[in-house]
Amino acid sequence: MSTNPEQAVSYVLNKLVSIYMHNDFLTLNQNTHTREATRMLQHYETDDIIVTDENNNPVGIVTDDDILSKVSDATVFAENTVLKDIMSTPLITIHEKATLQDALHKMRDSHIRKLPVVSKKNVVIGMIFQTTIATAIRDATATNPRHLSPPIKAILGNLGFVLQFAGVLLLVPAIVATILEDTTTATGIYLTTVLLLVTGFFLNSYGEKAALNLQQASILVFSSLFLLTLFGTVPYLYVQPNDSTGIEMFANSFFSSAAGFTTSGISLYDEPEKLSQSFTFYRSYTQLVGGMSFIYLVITAFYPESKLRSMRSFISGKTLHMKELFSTITIIFTVYIVIVAVLLYLFGERNILDNFSLAMSTLATGGFVPTSTILDDLLWQEELVLMGAMILGALPFTFHYAFVRKKFLSPKLGKEVLIYFAVLGSATILFITISGLEPLQSAFYSVSASTTAGLQMESLAGLNGGAHSVLIILMLIGGCGFSTAGGLKIFRIMHLKDCKAFFSKARRKGLSSTAKKDLTATLIIIALLPIIAAITGVHLAYAEEVSYQIAFFEAVGVITTGGLSAGVIDIDTDPATKIILSFLAIFGRLEVIALVYIFVPKLS
Repeated sequence: MSTNPEQAVSYVLNKLVSIYMHNDFLTLNQNTHTREATRMLQHYETDDIIVTDENNNPVGIVTDDDILSKVSDATVFAENTVLKDIMSTPLITIHEKATLQDALHKMRDSHIRKLPVVSKKNVVIGMIFQTTIATAIRDATATNPRHLSPPIKAILGNLGFVLQFAGVLLLVPAIVATILEDTTTATGIYLTTVLLLVTGFFLNSYGEKAALNLQQASILVFSSLFLLTLFGTVPYLYVQPNDSTGIEMFANSFFSSAAGFTTSGISLYDEPEKLSQSFTFYRSYTQLVGGMSFIYLVITAFYPESKLRSMRSFISGKTLHMKELFSTITIIFTVYIVIVAVLLYLFGERNILDNFSLAMSTLATGGFVPTSTILDDLLWQEELVLMGAMILGALPFTFHYAFVRKKFLSPKLGKEVLIYFAVLGSATILFITISGLEPLQSAFYSVSASTTAGLQMESLAGLNGGAHSVLIILMLIGGCGFSTAGGLKIFRIMHLKDCKAFFSKARRKGLSSTAKKDLTATLIIIALLPIIAAITGVHLAYAEEVSYQIAFFEAVGVITTGGLSAGVIDIDTDPATKIILSFLAIFGRLEVIALVYIFVPKLS
C-alpha cells in the first residue's frame, strides 16, 4: 500500500481529465435516424452517442438505454425517429483542463456517471467515466511505496519545465553577445543556458507534470528563483576580477544574479560601463525575465481556472484566461521596450543597445543601468519617458491586457489603479516639499520608489529623515498586484478595510473562507516585511558602520526589491552578508507569504 493514501488520492484528483479520458466515443448529427444510430453503436461497440447540431456543436447525448426505452418498436418507429427526439439535453460537459476532482463534483451535482470532455473550441475530444476515476484512485492507493512521492514528482516535473523555458529565454542575450563578438560573456551565458536545459531535462525524467496545491506551488516558485539565481551566477563569475577569493567571487556573483532575477537591482558595480555592452544587456534581460514573473505565468498557463483562484496570494490580481494573457503581455512588453528605447535614443542620442538595456530594466522595475552616467544630465523629456515606463511596469498586467483588448481605447481604470495613482501623487507632492531636491528630480525618485524600479542618479544617503521615510513607505507599499513591481501591493492595502471584521468574532463568521485566507495573508505580509527589514537594518548598521536610518533604508530596498540605495551595500560588503541579502531579495520577490505556505500549509 502507499505510505500516505490521502496524499496519493489528492495527487490523483488534481490530475487533468484529459489524461484519463477515453478517446473511443461516437459522434453523430442530431438528424441521424435511430436505426442508423443503433447500427453504429453495434459497429463501434460503444454505449454512448454524442449528438451534435448543424455547426458540429455538442448539444446532447444518447445511450443505448435511451434507444431501447424511448423507441418502443424499433421496426416501426425507428425509421421516423431521429436522435434529437430522444437525446438528453442540455449536454453537461467538462473542460479538458479541469481536474478529476472537478469532474467528480460535476458528476455528483448532476447525478451522472460520465462526462464528455471538450476543448476550448467546444469540441468533444473524449469521455471521462466515474469508474475510470475510481480505478485511478484505487491504483494510487494500492501501489508499492515509491522513492519519490507523487507531490515531489509533480514539483520536479514542473520545475524541470520552468528551467527549460528559462534556458530557452536566455538564448536571446547569448545570441546578442555572439553577434557582438563578446566571447567571454557569450560563453558564460551559453553555459548557464546548457545548465538550465540539462537540469530541466533531468528533473523531467524523474518528475511528472501535474497540477499543484498552493504549498507545492510555493515550493516550486522558490526553487525556480533559487536555481535561476544560482545558475545565473555563471556569467558573473567570468567577469569577476582575478584578485578576488573564491568565496568573494561567488558571493558577488550570487548577489548580482539575485539582484537581476528578483529585480532588486542593487548593483555592486559602481562603473558598469567597464562591463561589456552584451553583459549589461544580459543583466537587464534577467530583470525583465524576473520582473514579468514568467514563472507564475508559466505555472498558471497550464492549469484550470479553479486552481488559479487558490494561487492568488502570490500571483496577485484576478483570474484570467492565462494562456491568452501570457502571449498578449509578452507582445505588449516587447512593444513597450522598443518604444521606450527608441524614444531614449531620439532624445538622448545614446547607444541604442544601452537604451534597450535601460528600457528593459525600467519596465521590469529592476533598476540596473548600463553605464554609471546614463542617468546624468537627462533631458526633461527623457525623465518623463523613464517615469512613464516605470509606472507602466507597476500597473497590473490586466491593465495592459484590457488596453489592447479595447483596441487602444482608453481602458476603464480599476479601483486599485486609481488608489495607486492617488498614493503616488500624494507622496510625490510631500516628497517635493520636504526633500530639498528639484521638483522633477523629486518626482522621479518618488516614481522610482513607488514602482520599486530603484533608478537613481546618485546615492540617497544625504536625504533628510522625512524624505527617507516617504521613500521607505512608497517602497513598502509598492505597485499594483500582478505587475513587475514589488512591495506589499495596493490590493493588500485595500484589504485592510476588512480587518475590523476579521478581528470581530461576530463579523468574522460572515466572511467567506477565501476572504479569511486573503486577510490572513495580507496581515502576515504587512507584519513580516517591515520586521525583516528592521532586523536586516540592525545587521547592516553594525556590519557596515553606518547609521540605522541609512541601513534601514537599504534593507527596505532589498526586501521590497525596490532597489533604491544609500550606498551601504558594495563590493566590499562581507560575503556572508551578501548571500543572506540575496535570499532576502528572493523572499521579497515571493512576497514572503510563499514561505509561510511552505512551512504552515494550513494557512493556504
